[in-house]
Amino acid sequence: MRIGIIGGTFDPIHIGHLIIAQNAVTQYHLDQILFIPTGHSPHKDDKEIEQSAHRLEMIRLSIKNNPDFYFSAMEINAARTSYTYLTLQELHRTYPDWELYFIMGADSLYQIETWKDPDQIFHMANILVATRNDSRSALDAQIDYLEEKYSGKIYHLSSPSIEISSNDIRKRCKNGSSIHFFLPEDVIDYIERNDLYGITAD
Repeated sequence: MRIGIIGGTFDPIHIGHLIIAQNAVTQYHLDQILFIPTGHSPHKDDKEIEQSAHRLEMIRLSIKNNPDFYFSAMEINAARTSYTYLTLQELHRTYPDWELYFIMGADSLYQIETWKDPDQIFHMANILVATRNDSRSALDAQIDYLEEKYSGKIYHLSSPSIEISSNDIRKRCKNGSSIHFFLPEDVIDYIERNDLYGITAD
């Protein structure tokens, strides 16, 4: 099976994540997309992350009507820092017949050598890099460099330019600005019911 992996804090998940995931299914004929929310991130301050149960529930609400989308709490349940290479190792051990496609943004591709054991990431998964307004020549140069250095496979994932971020959504909630159309309506209802992110108004 060809499985797409998309990770992140998803604090909260938004339509940008969902569009990228759907494009990956369509463009690379993936059988499933697995959303894996970060547990203990080496790059984030845990104080800035909402409770894991809320993040998981927002993912579940977002993908419940898409038969190609699934989620896993494996990083949240792990009693360790969430390193991508360890997650991929665990998936390989558990599902040895899966062909993994790890989905990331161009910004992450430029930073991947700062990640823990990037050589293992390239060894265990193909990389799908979402391209939007990035300089294609600069990105292609980075792809060529990484493929040669790590003997990896990196592919372009075309995606519309949607300037939405989880951080912006949290700020809009605190400011009382509308978040409609940024997220699925079920997720907005969940945020409002649970008073997440200091939401004050519609």
